[in-house]
Amino acid sequence: MAMDEVRLTTPVSAEAISQLKLGDVVYLDGILYTAREGVYRKVVDLGQGLPASVRQLTNVNFHCSPAATVRPDGSYAVEAVTATASFRFGKSMTRWFEQSGARVIVGKAGLTEVAYREWFVPHGAVYLTTVGYGLGAAYGKCIKRVVDVHWLEDLGIAQALWVLEVERLGPFLVEGDPEGRSLFALANREIDLRLREVYASLPKYSMSRFGEATPFEEIV
Repeated sequence: MAMDEVRLTTPVSAEAISQLKLGDVVYLDGILYTAREGVYRKVVDLGQGLPASVRQLTNVNFHCSPAATVRPDGSYAVEAVTATASFRFGKSMTRWFEQSGARVIVGKAGLTEVAYREWFVPHGAVYLTTVGYGLGAAYGKCIKRVVDVHWLEDLGIAQALWVLEVERLGPFLVEGDPEGRSLFALANREIDLRLREVYASLPKYSMSRFGEATPFEEIV
C-alpha cells in the first residue's frame, strides 16, 4: 500500500478529501475545533446548532480534551490535547455532519467500515486517527493560539468547544477513507489470513492426547 505524507489546510476542500488514501500520514494547518460529548448534546440533541462563526472558519472536528491555561492577560493557551475514542459518538454522527458541516473528524482509534459507509461517505467526510499514545504534548506544540472558546462556563475546560489555530498538527493516519474503507479493518483481515497459516504450522495442542482441542475458529 503506497502511503503519502499530506498537509491539509482548513477548511479542507472536497478535492483534497477525495485524494486521501488509507494510511496516508496527515498534518493539519489552519483552524479546527474541539467537540466531544457536551458539544454534541448541545448541537445534536438540543438542536442549538454549531456557532455560525465556527462553521464559517473550518470543517475539522477534533475529538479531544484540551489542557488549557489562563494567561495573566486573561487569554487562553492550550498546551496539550488528549484524543478521545470516537466510537462513542457513533449514534450522533449523521446528524452531526448535517448540522455542523464537518468533513474531517480526528479522534482516537476508529470506527467500523459500516459506520464509515453509512455516516461518513454520504457527507463526503473522512476519519483521521491519532498515532499511538502519549502524543498530547507533542500535538500541543502545534497549536499556535486559541481563536475562541464556546460554552466554557456550561461545559468546563475538557468539554467546551475550543477553536484553535494550528500549524503542522499531527501526525494522523487516514483510518476511514472517502470510499468508506478502514485501515484497521484491512490490516486485521491481512493479519487473520497470516494467522491461519501460522496456526496451521504449530505442533498439535499439548493436551490433545486427553481429548482437548483448540480449533483455529475458536480463537479468532
